[in-house]
Amino acid sequence: MDHVRKVICAQPWETMPYTGRGVTTALLDTGFAMHPDIGRRLAAFKDFVKKERIPYDDSGHGTHVAGCLCGSGICSGGKYRGIATNCSILACKVLDEKGDGDIEHMIEAICYVLDSRKLYHTRIINISVGLGNNGNEQKLSELLGWLEEAWHAGLFVVVAAGNGGPKDNSISPLGLSESVVSVGCHSGQRGNSQTQNCESYSGRGPAGNRVKKPDIVAPGSNIISCNADFRKMPWGHIKNPYTAKSGTSMAVPAVSGAAALLWEKYPKYTNEQIKERILMSAKDLEEAWGKQGWGMLQVGKALNG
Repeated sequence: MDHVRKVICAQPWETMPYTGRGVTTALLDTGFAMHPDIGRRLAAFKDFVKKERIPYDDSGHGTHVAGCLCGSGICSGGKYRGIATNCSILACKVLDEKGDGDIEHMIEAICYVLDSRKLYHTRIINISVGLGNNGNEQKLSELLGWLEEAWHAGLFVVVAAGNGGPKDNSISPLGLSESVVSVGCHSGQRGNSQTQNCESYSGRGPAGNRVKKPDIVAPGSNIISCNADFRKMPWGHIKNPYTAKSGTSMAVPAVSGAAALLWEKYPKYTNEQIKERILMSAKDLEEAWGKQGWGMLQVGKALNG
C-alpha cells in the first residue's frame, strides 16, 4: 500500500488532516477478520451466506480489501496503511470461502445497506467483485436495478472492472452500469505490457464511444494489505500480518478511500459531486479509454484541486 499511496498521490502531506472520519463504507465481500490494523474500524457485520453473527473471513479477500481502504498500518509502523485510515466499515459477507456468491445475497446486502445507512452513516458501497456471464439475465438485471437504486439514494457505489481483460468488452457487467464508478487497475506506466501488471488483465470497456467505461484506474498488482490468517503471538507480536494480492478488487478501495476523504472535507457534497471531483482530477495516462477511463486516481488533487 505504500507504493499505491505514492502512485495515486495519497501521501500525508496531500491528504492531511483528512482520514475519512465520520464516513462508513459498506464492503460487500467475503467477510471481515478482526485484524489489528482494521478491527477498530468495524461498525457492524452482517453475514448473508452462513448467517453467523461473529465477524469472520474464511477467504481473506474481504479483509485484504478492508486493509486497502482503511488499515492503520499499525503492524508495519504505518507502511501498509490504507487510504482513509479512520473510515468505518459495514462488512457484508456475500461471498463464500472460494470467493463465489449468489446474486440474491448481493441484492439482500444492498437492501440492508439502504435500510441501515442512517444508522451507520454509510455513504459508500465497495464491491470488489467482478461478475462474469452467469446466464441468469433476470437476476443480473435485478441486481443492476438495485445498484441504480443505491446511487439514486445518494450512495457512492464503486465496483471492480473485473479481471477478464485485456480484450475489448471484457469488463464485468456490474462495471457497465451508469449508476456506479467502475474501477480498472493499472501500474501507472504507459505502454507497460508485462504480464504481471494489472493492465494486462483488467477488464476493458467497449471499443469506440458507445459506453465510456471503466471510469478510472488505480494500482492493483501485488498489493500488500491485511492478512486474515494472521496469528497473535506472545508479548503482543503478530505473525504474518500482511499478504499480497492482485486484481481490480485491490484497486476499488483506493477510489472508495478517496471518496471517504472527500466526504469528510465536503460533508454536504452529493455522490455526483464526489464522482466529478474524483474523475476530473484523474491523471491522463494517454491510453485508450477502454483501458484507463479518465485515468489514474489522484487523491491529493481531488482534495486540494
